[in-house]
Amino acid sequence: MPRRSANDSTAAQSVSGVERALDVLLAFVAAETPTLGVTEIANSLGLSKTVVHRVLAAFCSRGFIEADEASRRYRLGPQSLRLGFAYLDRVDILAMAREEMAGLVAATNETATLSIRAGWSRVYLDQVTPNRDVKMMVQLGHPFPLHTGASSKALLAFLPEHEREEYLRNHELVRLTPLTITDPDALRLELEAIRIKGYAVSLGERDASAGSVAAPILNRDNQPLAVISVAGPVERFRSETEQAATLLLAATKRLSQRLGHRAPFRARGAAQTAGNT
Repeated sequence: MPRRSANDSTAAQSVSGVERALDVLLAFVAAETPTLGVTEIANSLGLSKTVVHRVLAAFCSRGFIEADEASRRYRLGPQSLRLGFAYLDRVDILAMAREEMAGLVAATNETATLSIRAGWSRVYLDQVTPNRDVKMMVQLGHPFPLHTGASSKALLAFLPEHEREEYLRNHELVRLTPLTITDPDALRLELEAIRIKGYAVSLGERDASAGSVAAPILNRDNQPLAVISVAGPVERFRSETEQAATLLLAATKRLSQRLGHRAPFRARGAAQTAGNT
């Protein structure tokens, strides 16, 4: 066997040291409390307290970690925030979402769409379609109301409460199909169910021929940045709803985490479907 040189050993030790340092920094990201003590970090990572002290001192010197001398505990520093903002400033949500949408299409053989809010309306921003003869196609850029259809309801459900109420009080809930929910109280119940499950279902609410499930991409403040849906012809899609919802929740969770979302993402499993469809 070839012998390792001293330079190889030094490089390996350097890499190992960097990995330990990053593990310490990531411990603050995963923590449920804003501060951590040396013993907590050492025990959780299986490191000695001496190593943890040395790593924390290095991060403190660069502003990534701050020390509270009174409590002898540590918290993330301003440089960590700057690093996070630098990442978010360079995020291309359209490109990120398209990767997940392509995966959803491959797994479901149905159309995947990306929507964003535009004032008190919703517009389709992008779509990926399957290679099959009968499939759903959406009109990019066309505004749709926020109260009907899976993508719209997924957006409306996760808006701040005062914005949801403003929409319900000041906008007519226009009936687009016989299944459109037009009663404000019934819609409130539907939106609460969507928030609990994490996704919305529509089987002919906005377009009588279309079925879909949709879930939001959430930011660190639990606000919806966009919505992804999986959609197909209503009669075919009816039996595909649960599988599509499971795959969709996994995709939107990954995207939300990449955008800094940390709160519990789903309160229940994806196997349930929304009412009033």
